[in-house]
Amino acid sequence: MKRSGTADLPLHYGKVPPWLYERMSLLGLSIIEVILTDYGKDEVLRRLADPFWFQSFGAVMGMDWHSSGITTSVMGALKRSINPNSQALGLYICGGKGKFSRDTPSELIQIADKTGLNGNELVRASKLSAKVDNTAIQDGYQLYLHNFILADNGNWSIVQQGMHESDSTARRYHWHSENIKSFVEEPHTGINGISRGKILNLTDAEASGNRKGILEISHTDSAEIMSDFARLILPAHHDVQASDVDLKRLGALLYVTREQQPQNFEDLLMLEGVGPRTMQSLALVSEVIHGAPSRFTDPARFSFAHGGKDGHPFPVPTKVYDESISLIRKGIEKSRLGNSDKLRTINKLHDIVVKTEKDFTPDFDIQQVIEEERRNSWRFGGKTVFGDAQKPSSPKPIQLSLF
Repeated sequence: MKRSGTADLPLHYGKVPPWLYERMSLLGLSIIEVILTDYGKDEVLRRLADPFWFQSFGAVMGMDWHSSGITTSVMGALKRSINPNSQALGLYICGGKGKFSRDTPSELIQIADKTGLNGNELVRASKLSAKVDNTAIQDGYQLYLHNFILADNGNWSIVQQGMHESDSTARRYHWHSENIKSFVEEPHTGINGISRGKILNLTDAEASGNRKGILEISHTDSAEIMSDFARLILPAHHDVQASDVDLKRLGALLYVTREQQPQNFEDLLMLEGVGPRTMQSLALVSEVIHGAPSRFTDPARFSFAHGGKDGHPFPVPTKVYDESISLIRKGIEKSRLGNSDKLRTINKLHDIVVKTEKDFTPDFDIQQVIEEERRNSWRFGGKTVFGDAQKPSSPKPIQLSLF
């Protein structure tokens, strides 16, 4: 059983503003389309079942990089953009938050009628996963979100989240049909949340002797469960600090996208005319699409693509966001017509950054980078839930003295 990781998720309240939600839907759809084209449906399901990748995916879309709100917002945006294109994509997203989670069985039956899949088995998988995480694992979290992501080949992933009533933290549970051998014995690809000592966990392998069915109980030490995971601890502080990111990776990214010119890289000639700030965003989007699993251990780094709606690490640069979406959408459209040069060029950005990292020694202050982004946010159409970024009284030109 492949284990993906744990993460502590502070609970954030508030709604995603329409200007961000629209962009999240477009960028999310574009990223999923490129993954589908290059790697296939099963890889999309694997990514969504990886809590590290999922958190990075949400951060690159401009959500609060460390909060539980990423789950609701990302899945809502994907459902909105993917389902109208489900027949062409071969992907369907069911369920949602609160009352929408209870629509999952009827939605699965409708999809099964269209695709010829076994609707009863899909409904059973949906209900059992919720029963396991709400009842078989009694860890103090009550589910309030359940999303079932289904491919037309019958494979699926589940992303669901529970809230702890006493301390306002959330725990996200990830499932993937590829890894399911049993619904009642270690079925998860990852569980995200704070370790709370002893819990009631029917799904642990050591409970098999006492398990006569999914509702039989057995006590086990949660430390034994968590030892199977690489732990991703997401702090309560809103600001992005140096300890939250891999500075070597971030520094190499900034060096390639801000200090180098496309003509210096033959592979990037198709991006001539694209500004350094947009290159920065495209490079991080490219990494979300093509990066190896080991590259998503610091989700905060991906917030340097499009900031965060709460202003951390900086306001969402809507002009850059729109240009990123436009370039990726044009690449996808041209690729459908047989010309994939631009899309391949965007994908090459990730390869170039990775190569640069090998001999790169970070020597910069991350707070200076953040301050520069904030100082120039008005140039890029910066927005937060609190309003638009304002031009400073004494604006300073963009000047890179980081390296």
